[in-house]
Amino acid sequence: MKRMTRLVPALYILFLMLPIYWLVNMSFKTTNEILGSFTLFPKQFTIENYVTIFTDPTWYMGYVNSLTYVLINTAISVVVALPAAYAFSRYRFLGDKHLFFWLLTNRMAPPAVFALPFFQLYSAIGLFDTPVAVALAHTLFNIPLAVWILEGFMSGVPKELDETAYVDGHSFWSFFLKIFVPTIAAGIGVAAFFCFMFSWVELLLAKTLTSVAAKPIAATMTRTASTSGYELGLLAAAGTLTIIPGAFVIYFVRNYIAKGFALGRV
Repeated sequence: MKRMTRLVPALYILFLMLPIYWLVNMSFKTTNEILGSFTLFPKQFTIENYVTIFTDPTWYMGYVNSLTYVLINTAISVVVALPAAYAFSRYRFLGDKHLFFWLLTNRMAPPAVFALPFFQLYSAIGLFDTPVAVALAHTLFNIPLAVWILEGFMSGVPKELDETAYVDGHSFWSFFLKIFVPTIAAGIGVAAFFCFMFSWVELLLAKTLTSVAAKPIAATMTRTASTSGYELGLLAAAGTLTIIPGAFVIYFVRNYIAKGFALGRV
């Protein structure tokens, strides 16, 4: 029985890791080998696909553009969501629950609804084809999510902490930045994680609001083809590198995510 309880999770993890292994495996093959035979390991091991990505500006600038707007979006979303979540968790005002629900409905809407309005707006004001355009567009979805997550963490902090800080002579911002924010560090880590991952994997708005200068890596992967078809080895290498930023983020916020499942709204 004990062996079965260990074997089932192990098989499940192996099943989940299989597509990642196959992607990495393909990245070290040529396109001809991928199409010509089914092999568990590369017959002709090559790193030419990775060399192409790191030497061709069309490819490596896609990663730079993606990381730029993802980091901008994550920073804006968390900074804006912090005071908003604090207000929802500490104060009661007319229409607060309706406003909170309205914020969540923005998160529920599909990105396709806002693609054309954003395209026309950013074209008119000169933000089209810039990382800032994608970052600002993604805040429409990430700020409500961050507010919802952070409000759950903040509501778990006793209000007596606020009152004690004011009695000790702290101003609001002194209390908020030096005492309250460190208290909800786990919630901030969880919110930043979800904002980062949504912005990193979102494709529709990223493709619609960029053309050449700020084209993200996902758009580069979907538009790249040779005269003989798609270069599968190159696409597999690009996909492998696309997994790495998310893996790094998960590694650094893994403890916060665990606390989020236990304490916050995750």
